[in-house]
Amino acid sequence: MKLINSTVPKFLLVGVINTIVGAGLMFLLYNVFHVSYWISSCCNYIAGGIVSYFLNKYFTFKNQKKSIKQIILFIINLALCYFIAYFLAKKIIYFAFSDFSVKILDNISMFCGMILYTGLNYFGQRFIVFKYDSQAEAQITEEKNV
Repeated sequence: MKLINSTVPKFLLVGVINTIVGAGLMFLLYNVFHVSYWISSCCNYIAGGIVSYFLNKYFTFKNQKKSIKQIILFIINLALCYFIAYFLAKKIIYFAFSDFSVKILDNISMFCGMILYTGLNYFGQRFIVFKYDSQAEAQITEEKNV
């Protein structure tokens, strides 16, 4: 199994849609409505997560499996990727650019967090949440042909 395959461009296209929805909301909440860093970035991933689940499940990974376990894994994956990416981004940016204002540091951290999150999230969705199950897929194909 190749680490990078044809799902990457589809995942990135879904990511563009998620970015328009989620990041637009995040930067609007933070910069216009002065909502905190954590609430603004969290709202990004709640809104984007809903869009991401359906588009990645059916479009990117062509997964037809119906299970609550998959939804729970998706939520856990999003939450872990979110906290790891945004925590690391904030720590690194605040350390590297300590002379800037908090507002600038938070905006740079949110941008870097988005990039880290994308990579972590792709691998989590591809190899855990929507993992291709060749045996189950073969059974579904066989049932359709009967």
